[in-house]
Amino acid sequence: MAPGPGLSIDIADKRFAGAAPLLADFRLDIVPGSVVALFSPSGIGKSTLLRLIAGIDRDFIGSITIDGAPAHQAPPPGYVFQDPRLLPWLTARDNVRAASPAISAQTADAALARVGLADDATAWPHALSGGMQRRVALARAIATNPRLLLLDEPFVSLDRALVDDMHRLIANLAATSGATVIFASHQPEDASRLATRVITLAARPATIAHDLTFEHAPGRRDDATIAAYASQLATGVPHAALD
Repeated sequence: MAPGPGLSIDIADKRFAGAAPLLADFRLDIVPGSVVALFSPSGIGKSTLLRLIAGIDRDFIGSITIDGAPAHQAPPPGYVFQDPRLLPWLTARDNVRAASPAISAQTADAALARVGLADDATAWPHALSGGMQRRVALARAIATNPRLLLLDEPFVSLDRALVDDMHRLIANLAATSGATVIFASHQPEDASRLATRVITLAARPATIAHDLTFEHAPGRRDDATIAAYASQLATGVPHAALD
């Protein structure tokens, strides 16, 4: 499968009415097929940046291109919000299909199978656990655009066992599909387990404090390596790549 798209981000100014800039002179290039973590405390601008990349928010000065096309003209990315956002009157299959009229029942079922829900296509959201609802949201993103996935704090409010399960699922999807994945997180362990590259954001307007490349592929990191990466992200990291 061809890798996901490359992105070029050049934001001269992004602000909300009456507020100071949230992003200014922000530049970032992302190579195809990479898994990039946007890592910072809450309130720095990670979610806003994802919405700009998705073309949902076009009110900024600058440019964002996806494989050379303006973000709002590129194929919509697969987007996972901080909560599942499932429609309670639709089954899991139909929640996936609700993302786009182009998604067939067969495509929806295939996406649900990829996230381990092959037997739950006709289940209603109220009958699904919190972790299963997150999987449906991920299946919806995969069905929308399996080449570019944007994940906004996808593990928030999940218990440790469910987080570990989602980590394994997303790592496997990225490794087997070659998708470009950009995810926002304020948890060091999320970045240390999943990312091939970590962009740490600081200040406001948001700036790139560190741009780090992890040497070991996500699926080949032992617990000691993950713990070391997480510790460095939690306590402050050097400018050089972590290895």
